[in-house]
Amino acid sequence: MYSDLEYLEVPLPEDIQKMKCHGDFETVRRVIGRRLRSELPSALRKRLELEQEVLLRIPEQYPYSWEQACAILKENIADFRDEELTAFWEDNMVEWVYVEGKVRFHRKFLDNLMKTRPQLAARNLHPVNQKDQNVNYELLDASIAEMKQKGELNYYFHIRSTMQIQESARRIGETIQVHLPIPLEYAQVRNFKLLSVSMEPIRVAPPDYPQRTVCFETTLEENQKFAVEYEFENHLEYQNMEPSRVLDAQPAFYTEELPPQIHFTPYLRMLAAEIIGDEKNPLLKAKKIYEYITAHVMYSFVRSYSTITDLTSYVACGRKGDCGIQALLFITLCRIAGIPARWQAGLYATPYEVGEHDWAQFYIAPYGWLFADCSFGGTAKRNGAAERWEYYFGHLDPFRIPLSSEFQHEFAVPTGHFRNDPYDNQDGEAAYADRNLTSAEFKTVHEALELRQIE
Repeated sequence: MYSDLEYLEVPLPEDIQKMKCHGDFETVRRVIGRRLRSELPSALRKRLELEQEVLLRIPEQYPYSWEQACAILKENIADFRDEELTAFWEDNMVEWVYVEGKVRFHRKFLDNLMKTRPQLAARNLHPVNQKDQNVNYELLDASIAEMKQKGELNYYFHIRSTMQIQESARRIGETIQVHLPIPLEYAQVRNFKLLSVSMEPIRVAPPDYPQRTVCFETTLEENQKFAVEYEFENHLEYQNMEPSRVLDAQPAFYTEELPPQIHFTPYLRMLAAEIIGDEKNPLLKAKKIYEYITAHVMYSFVRSYSTITDLTSYVACGRKGDCGIQALLFITLCRIAGIPARWQAGLYATPYEVGEHDWAQFYIAPYGWLFADCSFGGTAKRNGAAERWEYYFGHLDPFRIPLSSEFQHEFAVPTGHFRNDPYDNQDGEAAYADRNLTSAEFKTVHEALELRQIE
């Protein structure tokens, strides 16, 4: 595990926190540099060193000023009025930070509004993605119906993942270490085969390694691409879960805290108690948690996880978050309630798209490991798709590629630096001898070369 991340629970000194909240990032970095040259408790020193990494990653994710955001909204939303942005901001509908004391908006703020607010999507002047979204929902509904009818659904995947270093970050002739994710051979994955690699790797992580990658190490060349190609089968079964069949004796594994993100704060304990009430049945407890999150947490694109020091409090208090943060809240609340819960994440891949996605698993005897996708479930609930909403408590669609089974896990070959994403593993990582690259410095593309249903 990434043990140093636990030091994110050490509070920042008040003066540094005030500078950070105001967006004085250059000043904060300079002040932290001065503090690190003085004598400090070891825990505070580690916290400040981590904060230097965090601060490097925030400003690049917020490119738009208030005026630029207004202009973008007017270009895309019919009859948009300036005061609407004020309402979005005050109602926490858009992701933003202060940079030098001025509001700056996240690079995906428009996509987020169109994805989550039907009333705005209806005013979209360029509704090119609405049709694709509807096709995706039709595919999911058809797959769910077939899964229930047959009791199982199996798919074959042939995937290629390619990473290239962005031109601004290329240090030609220097040694670079590159990690590209591949599926774990566990749970729903069967018959995995690594078909090809762009060069001989220094290591392929073991089949069940919690964040599995193919690791390359080489001298970087101009326009170099790193690639892996693989195939596997995804096998999923449908279970009718009956609360009356739940056993009295339940396991205690995967019920512990994992600082700094899976932690049982007083507020989260109170929230879990309020959600669960007097319910004693573990399956119904988990269902209450799922129902709460899907009804009260709005999907939202967020900045990179490495820049949010307390992900579960972020979503529990702000009541917004993306798929991974919602999954993490579900896992944490389940663990507080004594229900084993763990991470599963990777890609969502259909014949129409391949994208990053996170979800959760929880364990109920005698059923074993079950799935919970609060993000897909919440979308279904908002769209009035009751059957799909019910389905994502306990089950998954077959269009998943699990690349991670543990949150906050180190690679089999550590990069030696603070990773771009120290918690998850969807697009891989790249590192020079002195530092890891950030998300803006490399690009990974996942392609579904073949995807078909099998018997």
